[in-house]
Amino acid sequence: MERKTTRRLRSSTVILGGMGALAAALTSCGSEPDKRCVDRDSYDAVNGYRIVDSSACKGSSSTTGGKGKKSRGTSGVDGEWYYDSDVSGRWADYGTFDKSKAADRGGFGCSGSSGG
Repeated sequence: MERKTTRRLRSSTVILGGMGALAAALTSCGSEPDKRCVDRDSYDAVNGYRIVDSSACKGSSSTTGGKGKKSRGTSGVDGEWYYDSDVSGRWADYGTFDKSKAADRGGFGCSGSSGG
């Protein structure tokens, strides 16, 4: 007679797998949206905004949402953080300067910004 065996997962395998899934869910919940430092004065209709060194954006506040003129960095660049953009080489487009309007990348169990 043929003996049928069933494969059992070890409890440590199940626990480690569950912890990995939980860690991934929690880190995606609190993560920042993707951002690039761009020169606001460099907009090109084909390419978008030119990406510049992040030091040009150090002094700018993300809470203003792009309202008002920012102080220029040492290189004379009007640097501003640009969120959730499509990046192609040294150019970024189709994003937003308003961090609160950046795409919600919340993971499992994260509360969304839309309420009811």
